[in-house]
Amino acid sequence: MTSIVTRPIPQRARDMLVQQGLHPVLAQLYAARGVLDKSEVESTFSALIAPEQLLNAARAAILLADAIESGQRLLIVADYDCDGATACAVGVRALSAFGADVGYLVPNRFEYAYGLTPEIVDLAARAPRRPALLITVDNGIASNEGVARANALGIATLITDHHLPGDALPAASCIVNPNQPGCDFTSKAIAGVGVMFYVMLALRAELRRRGHFREHAEFNLATLLDLVALGTVADVVRLDRNNRILVAQGLKRIRAGKMQAGIAALLRVAGREAGRASCFDLGFAAGPRLNAAGRLADMALGIECLITDDTARALNIAQNLDRLNRERREIEGGMQEQALLMLERLGLDADAGESYALSLYDPSWHQGVVGILAARIKDRLHRPVIAFAAGNSGELKGSGRSIAGLHLRDALDLVAKRAPGLILRFGGHAAAAGLTIRSEALAQFSELFESSVRGLLADSDLARSIDTDGRLESAYINLDTIRLLEREVWGQGFPQPLFCDDFSVANQRVVGSKHLKLRLQKDGLSFDAIRFNSLAPAGSAIRAAYRLAVNEYNGVQSVQLIVEDWESVA
Repeated sequence: MTSIVTRPIPQRARDMLVQQGLHPVLAQLYAARGVLDKSEVESTFSALIAPEQLLNAARAAILLADAIESGQRLLIVADYDCDGATACAVGVRALSAFGADVGYLVPNRFEYAYGLTPEIVDLAARAPRRPALLITVDNGIASNEGVARANALGIATLITDHHLPGDALPAASCIVNPNQPGCDFTSKAIAGVGVMFYVMLALRAELRRRGHFREHAEFNLATLLDLVALGTVADVVRLDRNNRILVAQGLKRIRAGKMQAGIAALLRVAGREAGRASCFDLGFAAGPRLNAAGRLADMALGIECLITDDTARALNIAQNLDRLNRERREIEGGMQEQALLMLERLGLDADAGESYALSLYDPSWHQGVVGILAARIKDRLHRPVIAFAAGNSGELKGSGRSIAGLHLRDALDLVAKRAPGLILRFGGHAAAAGLTIRSEALAQFSELFESSVRGLLADSDLARSIDTDGRLESAYINLDTIRLLEREVWGQGFPQPLFCDDFSVANQRVVGSKHLKLRLQKDGLSFDAIRFNSLAPAGSAIRAAYRLAVNEYNGVQSVQLIVEDWESVA
């Protein structure tokens, strides 16, 4: 059972924010998220943390500037998700504009392991234009063997990453990662694309110092903030103040029509209006279509979409990505049906019972989609879930998603320490992680993962609850409020507004065979509402947790409440 709770809303902070000129609804929301002063939500570019605070960013800038001046070949090694693709595009666009000889290589997830592996280094070394410097984006912090191979071949390496490091750092020429030991950069949650953007800021400063722009036009790095915003939102990193500034600045450019041709095309094929773009559009429209390339095909397709300036080519690629995303959804739907049948056989279809964690595998599952499957089952059962698919050479590749209270990478690290060699490779974050095991080790892994999670979680962590922002006055349930909220930055760690009110249910009916359409009433007013993917009927009076949304029908826009959950009210 899910309980609906209201976040603490400090009245003093709320009143102060109102006095400082914030709209009362925003003041309520920001106070509930720990904001004490209006300055904390200002999104001017000048408020960003200075690049000088990012350990080794200046060293990376010198390394890159030297390479540019000497005409060395640079090769970016990207990751195959949206964060990696946008980070690669930032690097390619900025370095090219600065006069570098730069290319990129993105491993195909079905042929190569994740990151800068020895195999990827060898592939790069065999290229007709052998690179003098390999630059990783959104990966590399755990690529000890790959960096060792590059060193043996006389190829320098620059690691830019944001993932948590292992016990030993790779012997790279330079490492830029806010989570490495000794780095005091306060935005530890910055995405891989954000790290690369910061390195480019440092490089521009170094090139200015050298007088590079006396003979070359200076490139405006702000033109890349739409890419930074997309990668940051899509990677579901915590939106601390610095990340919110990056996203807000990127959205500002998108809404003004000043975006890359590829992002414009992705929004267009998704049916989204760039002039009203929000975090939701980046995270649930553009991001999934870009990710579809890495999940089902080759992320080089996604990167090409982001680095071309040809609008027709960008649209053509975006249409292909949209097709891949539809295919991904079909695959995901079939896998989800299989997983639910598997859970039903285990008696876990309604709840997870006594299990603290779940490890699922089917030989037919697609390794590019298991992460989404894990997220769906995690949301359904409120348990950490790892879904596995068959990999190469008798291996299983797993992708996991976690619940609040469990740092998934730390849990995998505990399993690895308890059974050395059981996990061949792993990495990730608190909420998401990936790993590789041998197929015959699945049962042992499942048992150890369960026992490890059991030791890390309290019973209270397994209780599902929905945090809301409390009551919204009826006078504010209107299109103006929706527009106001759409202009703000919401996401991981700074959640999208979710209100809670008591309503009487005037009527309800099933639409689309699986959704419940309702007419709700309070304070003498009526509101249209819908609860997706649920046919459970509501009682005559409910306490509903809901979001505000725009419903458009025959060109007419109206308010619709998206009901996430409800409780009966006596």
